[in-house]
Order: sequence, then structure tokens, then C-alpha cells
Amino acid sequence: MFPKDFVWGCATASYQIEGAVKEDGRGASIWDIFSHTPGKIMNSDTGDAACDHYHHYPEDIQLMKTLGLKAYRFSIAWPRIIPDGNGQINESGIAFYDSLVDKLLEAGITPYPTLYHWDMPQALDEKGGWLNRESADWFANYTDVITRALGDRVKNWMTFNEPYCIAYLSYHEGVHAPGHKHVSYREANQALHHFYLAHGKAIPIIHANSSASKAGIVLSLSPVHAVTDSEADKAAAVRVDGKTNRWLADPLFKGAYPADRLALLGADGPDIQAGDMEIISTPMDFLGVNYYFRTVVGDDPNSPFVEKARYVDLPDVPRTDMGWEIYPEGLREILTWVQQEYNPPEIYMTENGCAVPDEVTAEGVVHDPPRSAYLKAHVAAAAAAVEQGACLKGYFAWSLLDNFEWAFGYDRRFGITYVDYPTQKRTPKDSFYTYQAIIRNNGLVE
Repeated sequence: MFPKDFVWGCATASYQIEGAVKEDGRGASIWDIFSHTPGKIMNSDTGDAACDHYHHYPEDIQLMKTLGLKAYRFSIAWPRIIPDGNGQINESGIAFYDSLVDKLLEAGITPYPTLYHWDMPQALDEKGGWLNRESADWFANYTDVITRALGDRVKNWMTFNEPYCIAYLSYHEGVHAPGHKHVSYREANQALHHFYLAHGKAIPIIHANSSASKAGIVLSLSPVHAVTDSEADKAAAVRVDGKTNRWLADPLFKGAYPADRLALLGADGPDIQAGDMEIISTPMDFLGVNYYFRTVVGDDPNSPFVEKARYVDLPDVPRTDMGWEIYPEGLREILTWVQQEYNPPEIYMTENGCAVPDEVTAEGVVHDPPRSAYLKAHVAAAAAAVEQGACLKGYFAWSLLDNFEWAFGYDRRFGITYVDYPTQKRTPKDSFYTYQAIIRNNGLVE
């Protein structure tokens, strides 16, 4: 089972919940622009209001306290701190997070902020965004500003959330801001290299400004399984694992991109300058892992992409409202693999959850048995990983609140708390109380 000091938390992200996009000096982010671009977001939704957490955060902290949370993972909106990304500091933005942190601590909840959960200031995107090598220094400056402001109280920092999504969904598939769509991986790989440089530069700044603090990064990882035992399908699984997992983790822990992946990419690999990999592999205190589903693939020699693989949706398996397979065993598998392959000092399960088509009943409650079952099964898988040697120190459910689900707008609900967006009324779902019991029993699934 879990150690007595295990950290039980919930996670959110700034653009998905805060709203107040034009208040108190906040600058525009790439998601403000992207969400207002016709055809980009389901139902033409935007994050303009979202959960209005900017004004409702005291109420939301009370929810956390009722839930019994030990920790809260949130992200800081860069354009709220430095509206143009690399210029004048917005003291009103800092004041918001000052108050949030203070009220969390008063409630006995430890803050775990993420510095970048996808909302780059639009002014920086107009200078090339993550394709501009200077972005690493822009991020380092922003890190310096916010860690000086909060570092006396905040002792657990995460630099980036899900580099895979930032790179491939934003600079390859074009479904996330800033919406660059290419067949080539060239832009995606260069963007990833730059925010890895930014991450490496940020770690010593965090340690300098926040004494006795811990700093890490959050990777979204997925075990890759071959659809059959054929040699061709198994080889395809290795190639996809190179993209999905090793391409992300190897630079951080081994100081080099995986050679087999670089060979496949050829000219689409990133430009690497002298000293880059030393910066990127700056030692971290922990690794955050987000897990939602496994990846099943087969060989496809006709694929236009270097993996030459097809992604397989297995029939007759349980799925979430996102269409993702529910596969708790994959959580145990990915955690034990990370421990054996990279041996990070600590691991946190920084996101894990599922979308369910929830409704409020006439009695004013939300029954979501699939989400309760999901939480129980995945917490049990996390416990199995601990028993098998994974140095797992905490688990953060995604998410505390229903929220703006990126390209899906408000059409998907991940929260353990239902949000009625027109009224901003919060209603704890049945899964809220399931997770409350899990926390109370330190992971013992009833």
C-alpha cells in the first residue's frame, strides 16, 4: 500500500479554469487567440469565463478542504505575470497567486504549481514562440520573476506540462494553439528542444529562489503494445515507443535523444548546439507522470510518418467519453518502466482521470459510477507499482473541476466536481466522495 506521507491531490490548469482573461492587467495568450479562431474549438467555446476560478478560488479551496486534499496542482498563467511575456511585470497577477498560495496553506493544502501549461503570451508567439531559440531565455526570466515572488512559501515546482502535447499537437497536428499543421515533425521537434532548454535553465533558478525546494517536469507517457506478436508489429511498437516515451524521457535523464529515433527522423531532428544536452539533462528532484491510456499499434509500411505504424482501437474494450481505452494496468506498467529505465529520485502521478457524460439529476446530484470505478482501479494500479519498487510519492486526480477541455471546449467533463457554466454552481459528484474515501483511507479502495 502507500506510505503514510503519501501526497493525495487534484490537478487543474490556468486557461482551463481561471477565466478573467482581460482582468487586472492579464495579457493575451496563444489560447485566447486560438479559441477565438473560427473552427478551432468545438461549439466555438472559449476560455474567457471557464470556471471563473479567478473569482471563485476561495470556494474552490473550501471544496479541496472538504475533499481532504493534501496538495493542489495548478498552473500559473504566464501572461498574467508578464503580459508581453518578457517585459513589464504585472503585480496584480502576482497578487492573485500570492493570495491563492496563502489560502491554500491556511487550509493545510500544499501548493504544487506548474509554470507552463500551454498558455504562452501571444506577444511571444508573434516573435516565433517556441520555434525561436530565445524562448528558453524568455521562460527563464519568467521563472525567475514568479519563483522570487512565491518561492518563500512554494517548495514544489513543475516546469512544463506534457511536452509531447505542446510539440506534436501544437506544431504538427495543429489542433492546439498556436495551431501549426505539418506532415513533417521538424517544427515539433525544434519546439520541444527549445522548451527542454527552457526547462534545464529553469531548474537552477527555482532552486536559487526557493530554498529547500524540489523541481521537476511532467511527461505524459503511455505503454506501447503491438497489436499482434508478429515481428513487424513488435518493431512498429518499438518505433512508436521511441516517439511517445523515450524521445521525451531520454534527453532529461540520459542527456541524449534516442539514437534510433534520430536516425528515423533524419533532417527532421532538432538543431542541437554545443552544451544543449548538458542543460537539458540538469538533474531534477522528481518526475511527474500523466497517464490516461495505453497505445496499441501495428506495422504500416504505407504510413506517411517515419514510425510506419497504424494506431489501433481495439474492439469491445471500455472507453471514456474521449474515446480512450480504460486500461489501469498501463499505469502500473508505465510507472515501473520509468523507475527501472531512468531511476528518478521521486515520481508523482500528476494527472489521471476520465471524461464521463455527466448530468445533474432532479435531486441536484451527479451519479458517475464509471469515474468512481476508474479512480479505484487506477489507484489500485498505483499501489501495485509502489509494491514493485516505483518511488511514487503522490497521486493527483484530474480534475478537481469540470473545465475547458481544449479543442473539445466544454463538451467533455473530467471533473469530480460538476460545474454549471452559466451559473458557476459547483456540485460534487459521486466520484468526489469516492476520492474523499480513498484519501481518508490512504489509498485503500473500499
